[in-house]
Amino acid sequence: MSRSSLNLQQLSNFLHLPDAKIRKLVDKGAIPSRRVNGELVFSQDEVHRWLEHRIGSSGEEELVQVEEALEKSVPAGTFDEAFDLVSLIPEGAIALPLLARTRDSVIRSMVQLAASTGLLWDTDAMSEAVKAREELHTTALDNGVALLHPRRPMPSILGDSCLALGIVPSGVPFGGPRNGYGSGLTDIFFLICSMDDRIHLRILTRLSRVLTHPDFLFRLRGMEEESLVRELILETEGAISSVG
Repeated sequence: MSRSSLNLQQLSNFLHLPDAKIRKLVDKGAIPSRRVNGELVFSQDEVHRWLEHRIGSSGEEELVQVEEALEKSVPAGTFDEAFDLVSLIPEGAIALPLLARTRDSVIRSMVQLAASTGLLWDTDAMSEAVKAREELHTTALDNGVALLHPRRPMPSILGDSCLALGIVPSGVPFGGPRNGYGSGLTDIFFLICSMDDRIHLRILTRLSRVLTHPDFLFRLRGMEEESLVRELILETEGAISSVG
């Protein structure tokens, strides 16, 4: 078994799903797979993309289940029990406003914002990787938010996992659905810089829960101080944790 592939038992352990459940998902064509010598084999890249899609299309109840499975799959010591999004946003990694007018300038500005914290070392490599991900399929959602990230984690150019947040007051065309916020304009940008797939998926799941919490985006769009944004995110995480 190559390092880029998983067998059925390995995938079962990672997803915390019984073998029978995974086989049903395979039979339905939900999880990409192939057979090698009669055994099911799963590409880690394809499993990662499947999980990203599942997270993006899930409601709150399923997001809670995904997050619980990801928490169990993270090696001991990777996160402490008090994990929260604010702890991943270094001081100075929130831009209010983010001064950008085009897709490329948003990506450059967000990467520079992350680099200003000292945790991202190669801005050119990260910018190109994020652009490549956007060209594959936009990360812009119909609520006016984009969750920027490379196709795969880039630990060689990071000191640690981190998040950056920028808000463009008038929004920019970013490839999002035209039936959503601002007729397709995107104004809120998160840049996810993660050390490995599990961390990336856990951040993505938590962000998805926070973004869909009632009034979160409305309140976020009205804020002008970094400290208030941090308080809002902490408050919202506390709210979802109490019902999760």
